[in-house]
Amino acid sequence: MKQLLPAIALLFLITSCGSSKNTYKSPSKSKADRIINQAQAFAGTPYKWGGTTRKGMDCSGLIYVAFQKENITLPRVSRDMATKGKPVKKSAIKKGDLVFFNTNKNSRKINHVGLVTQVKAGVIYFMHATTSKGVLTSSLEERYWKSAYSQARRVL
Repeated sequence: MKQLLPAIALLFLITSCGSSKNTYKSPSKSKADRIINQAQAFAGTPYKWGGTTRKGMDCSGLIYVAFQKENITLPRVSRDMATKGKPVKKSAIKKGDLVFFNTNKNSRKINHVGLVTQVKAGVIYFMHATTSKGVLTSSLEERYWKSAYSQARRVL
């Protein structure tokens, strides 16, 4: 009985401390962060023309699905996406912006889109789906993307 009383007192202390409300709330993520997280969930997904699932994804499908999760409806095709939102100068690009490319040198039409995930030390990183490597993150400093870059737009 002598050992039982301290055990009951200790149990009372532990449960009474545990019943207090936790008033700490983690900072809520911005809409841009939530969209980026949604897009990043598809990292490594193989490329599939017209795809919008983990089985296969194309560049505009990735953007379409990520924004749709935040109830933002964008056109399904990259060249049509490039007409939405406001144009952004390259020097003013921030995370959540869309970057557009013309990878076909025989045409002036936009045919590729990416989602800016971060701008670090002036380097712009974006998530997109490529035909060769699927969904991944690239940099606008890479020669191929630097030469194919067309414009950026802010839809958020």
